[in-house]
Amino acid sequence: MASVIKSNDSRSGIQGVAFNFDDMAVKAGQYLDKVKAEAVQIVVKAKQEAAVARQQAEAEGRRSAQQAVEQIVQKQLAQQLATLMPALQQAIEDIQHAKQAWLTHWEKSGVHLATAIASRIIRRELTTQPDIPLNLIREALELAVGSTQVCLHLNPADHSTLGSQAQLLVKEVSGLGPTEIVADPSVSPGGCRVETRFGSIDQQFDVQLARIEEELT
Repeated sequence: MASVIKSNDSRSGIQGVAFNFDDMAVKAGQYLDKVKAEAVQIVVKAKQEAAVARQQAEAEGRRSAQQAVEQIVQKQLAQQLATLMPALQQAIEDIQHAKQAWLTHWEKSGVHLATAIASRIIRRELTTQPDIPLNLIREALELAVGSTQVCLHLNPADHSTLGSQAQLLVKEVSGLGPTEIVADPSVSPGGCRVETRFGSIDQQFDVQLARIEEELT
């Protein structure tokens, strides 16, 4: 049964007001529930904010730790590179020197092979074109023009087969002094050598190829 209290004040003439304690208790309970709900919301929000703050702190901590690790790694790498750089530079120089030596070796080998092939081709051509030695003889005699004394050296085989034609070439070259034609085993087949007072004119294929090989290498 609800309790009701009335209040009368005869001096003020105010009519009595009834106070219902049950209503007041209900309202007080509702207020407390509201306060509790708000308190729960505050706690939940605080926990959420704390979780977010913790995640941010963890992320920031990871970033800071990662940056610190990267700095340490970079420092170590820089130290290692500073130690290894002279060795790397020396290795690079050694590789370059080895490469240059390798190229030089194969260039010489290639030129030598080319001259050897050219020598074989020339020997083969001499068998099919016997006039090649005559052209060399003419060139050598023309270079010796003006010399007072000339000696033409031919391989014995060429001296036997081309001697008469060589005599005709000597007569054809004007301005050439007295010329002797001799058989010389030291002269390779197909070539010739002209001796003058001022020096020699060597028209041997092997000698010319060797000179070319020397110039190329």
